[in-house]
Amino acid sequence: MTGTDWLGMVMTVVIFMLMVVLYSWVLHPKNKESFESHRNMPLNDDKKNVEIEDGR
Repeated sequence: MTGTDWLGMVMTVVIFMLMVVLYSWVLHPKNKESFESHRNMPLNDDKKNVEIEDGR
């Protein structure tokens, strides 16, 4: 195996492990409240921008 093959294999394993850790962190029940509170953040930001532009 060449160095490029090893690099590709190592990068694949590292990215896979990072994805597993990220998915377990996101889907862990203790983080649900935090993600639920941020769920409508983009929509709330749009409402604030419209209010500022309308002068309300």
